[in-house]
Amino acid sequence: MNPPSLFSPLKVGPYELKHRVVMAPLTRLRAARPSLAPRPLNAEYYAQRATPGGLLIAEASPVVATGFGNPGVPGIYSEAQVAGWREVVNAVHAKGGLIFLQLWHVGRVSHSSFQPGGALPVAPSAVAISPEFRCLTADGKVVDYETPRALETHEIPQMIDAYRQGAKNALAAGFDGVEIHGANGYLIEQFLQSRSNLRTDQYGGSIENRVRFLMEVTQAVTEVWGANRVGVRLSPYGIANGSGEADPMPLYSHAITSLDKLGLAYLHFIEPRASGTGRADVDWKDVPSAMVLYRPMWSGVLVTAGNFTGDSAQRALAEGHADAIAFGRYFISNPDLPRRLQHGHKLTPYNRATFYGGEEKGYTDYPVHDELEQA
Repeated sequence: MNPPSLFSPLKVGPYELKHRVVMAPLTRLRAARPSLAPRPLNAEYYAQRATPGGLLIAEASPVVATGFGNPGVPGIYSEAQVAGWREVVNAVHAKGGLIFLQLWHVGRVSHSSFQPGGALPVAPSAVAISPEFRCLTADGKVVDYETPRALETHEIPQMIDAYRQGAKNALAAGFDGVEIHGANGYLIEQFLQSRSNLRTDQYGGSIENRVRFLMEVTQAVTEVWGANRVGVRLSPYGIANGSGEADPMPLYSHAITSLDKLGLAYLHFIEPRASGTGRADVDWKDVPSAMVLYRPMWSGVLVTAGNFTGDSAQRALAEGHADAIAFGRYFISNPDLPRRLQHGHKLTPYNRATFYGGEEKGYTDYPVHDELEQA
């Protein structure tokens, strides 16, 4: 039997993918304001990147108003946002594509200027992100991160309910599934890691306790969707947004083996060599590989992302380290990325200056290969 390729089919939950080139969730800061609902421009962007039987993971969307840390991010907690996302989903489905929504709360990776009533951001513990990382306020100032307010124990079920309601809203919008954002130093990872979780209740201390919030959020979301239409994203060796566990292996081994029992659609890694690429181009050297280390602990579909080329993606599949590869930056600049990879076409370079905010430029104006041929 031949090893899988990027263009062999793959069953993900109830869905049959026609290829294994996945679009990673990508924050682009182009939602309507003040509603923070997706708009026609967003629908056009996703439709450009949809292919029959291909999986897109839509950008991270806060499940509650306290979950924001950037301007222009679409939410998934209001009727207007659900309606906006429904148009995005319809546009992707019209192209034969599949689309999951990433459910998000940034936790301490925020500023009081984004918070309702100007309150402090919430987090597992009152631990600020190190001054080596800088925070952008709602009015564009660059400042140190504030010390967040620790969630009270009685508030945590309310936060889990927010994820549950976000999952229900995604279902109402017509998505094919959801992905829980447990990576990159945001709220769920803040609970997971000992440097950001100093709690002494049932959500802190031991590894089992620190994993509890992730598991309870996942359980709440799977009650809405069914486990086989829910994915989880993790970054075990990531350093984004002041994250990082001194010894990730025990923590993430426990988290992954616990998640593995649930029958989820997939587990999605960010490879450590790409941690922090949201802020700058990086390719960290001499770092572990999440897919290699944790693949033996995961019996389901494994998606991984992080500075892959067509060739390195193919090797990862052939060696059995992953089942699908998520691409980010090159999916921004190549709306027809799967076809380009399949036929060996040259990739259009991306322009980082247009990643965040703005209108069509750097968003919906990248050409497909056929247009370049005719130019």
